[in-house]
Amino acid sequence: MFYREAGQFRTTYSQDSQIFPLSQDRLAIFFILVIAAVVVPLTASDYLLRALLVPWLIFSLVALGQNILTGYAGQLSLGSAGFMAVGAFACYNFMLRIEDMPFLLALVLSGVCAALVGMAFGLPSLRIRGLYLAVATLAAQFFIVWALDKFGWFKNFDPAGVITAQPMVIAGVAFETPQMKYLLVLVIVAGLALLAKNMARGSTGRAWMAVRDMDVAAEVMGLSLMRTKLQAFAISSFYCGVGGALFAFAYLGTVEPSAFTIDLSFRILFMIIIGGVGTILGCFLGAGFILLLPIFLSLLMHGLFGANVDASITSAVELIVFGVLIITILIVEPHGMARMWQLIKERLRLWPFPH
Repeated sequence: MFYREAGQFRTTYSQDSQIFPLSQDRLAIFFILVIAAVVVPLTASDYLLRALLVPWLIFSLVALGQNILTGYAGQLSLGSAGFMAVGAFACYNFMLRIEDMPFLLALVLSGVCAALVGMAFGLPSLRIRGLYLAVATLAAQFFIVWALDKFGWFKNFDPAGVITAQPMVIAGVAFETPQMKYLLVLVIVAGLALLAKNMARGSTGRAWMAVRDMDVAAEVMGLSLMRTKLQAFAISSFYCGVGGALFAFAYLGTVEPSAFTIDLSFRILFMIIIGGVGTILGCFLGAGFILLLPIFLSLLMHGLFGANVDASITSAVELIVFGVLIITILIVEPHGMARMWQLIKERLRLWPFPH
């Protein structure tokens, strides 16, 4: 960025293995978290928190789970929305059927349930890969949503199909306001993002990337393909399950199978492609792009042509512009927005000297 690494020496292994070895990076992350946790809840409106920031954080968490599987482990998956549905309905049923179940414990258990389902549907990855694996995970997406919709036990035999999520209560404190929901989601997403960053740069991440780059060579070197692939499916599905539970409880306020369609799985896949495959930052950038760009395009269309324009025409133009912008970004930088940010930082490090 505007600072350089010159003069900062690491003399021990622990210093060299830090997540943020530069003191400026540690200060930057600290100030970003302080602003996000203190300034934003005090200044942002309820609409901004409820409609933009909370879903952005949740989608970033789910994209992080998708990126662990696809970006780091190289296993193409189209079933992320299905694993989100498992987490949402698991959290609902844990809180419904176990008296005085703490929400955080139900959230962790919902992630564990999604991880078990992800491992079950990840078994085909031991024999197939690429588009064939994508088809297998696509089948998981359809099967999970179908099962949740057809078996009444998951919905507590509610004929309406739209179930109101239970209130989120932690240590006697109810997280009902947009500010409280935002803070809860922020803490969970920040903690899991740091955990993913630590895994990606350690032995676990190196095993994933070895399987991604050349699984035959990784197996010859002694790496267990079964353990590594199923581990990636489990951790990825855990993140998606926790994100699905937060999506239902902190954002929608309802638990319904129709919210976790194949369209949502493709949107999550687009998030990591646009943001940057195999990067933690790319998950947040891609989720912000996919979530915010349609809103900006809608405001722009109404500003240019007025509110009297036919809604179907406006929606069609928005989709066209949205698709063109996605293609343009992928042509300009195939490695996504995270790579763009990395190039900007490299140029800023050399500024004002010639490149």
